[in-house]
Amino acid sequence: MAESIEYLPNILAGAVLTVELTLLGSLIAGVVAFTVAFARLSNSAWLRIPARAIMEFFRGTSIFVQLFWAYFVLPLFGISFTPFQAGVTVLGLNGGAYMSEIVRGAMLALPREQFEACIALNFSPWQRLGYVLLPQALRLMILPFSNSVVELMKATAIVSLISLSDMTFRAQTVRTQTGDGALPFLTILSVYFVLAITVSTLLRRVELRLTPNSVRGT
Repeated sequence: MAESIEYLPNILAGAVLTVELTLLGSLIAGVVAFTVAFARLSNSAWLRIPARAIMEFFRGTSIFVQLFWAYFVLPLFGISFTPFQAGVTVLGLNGGAYMSEIVRGAMLALPREQFEACIALNFSPWQRLGYVLLPQALRLMILPFSNSVVELMKATAIVSLISLSDMTFRAQTVRTQTGDGALPFLTILSVYFVLAITVSTLLRRVELRLTPNSVRGT
């Protein structure tokens, strides 16, 4: 164990890549989630059907296989990604597929009277969405979004399979070199836990900021 302690700074340096993958993957997932969800809520079948197909595909297939496809198979069709680009893209698309159901569910959970009132006031579709519906729906999305971002953060470990040097890859390398698996993997367990708590706390604060004072007190 004493020998593996010398490698701890190297393992912790991999946490930077984990944070980068989490941030960029979550950003793409958010864009995908809102795009797919609003397409599925559309009255047009030309939008609803492809959006549902995208959602079902990325939820219904393994993220491991998706990563291997992005990195090893797509180059056969002339589309090449670096390991980092493949990791971020797959994390974003996979996470976005799950998060799109959160967005759709939050929009559908709004009282029907809200829609009818907007129509009665002659609001345009964009005014309904921006001023009335989305601010209320966002509050409903934050908590499940927090869970999804934590799941996405934990899923970043898969990039070690395509030789990206994240924490898991470095811990595995140290285990191979020193024969000690306890300290390296205890270290990355602790880092993942701290990152998860940080994400949950930040999004909880966002949720509280979006919650009216009258509701917080209930």
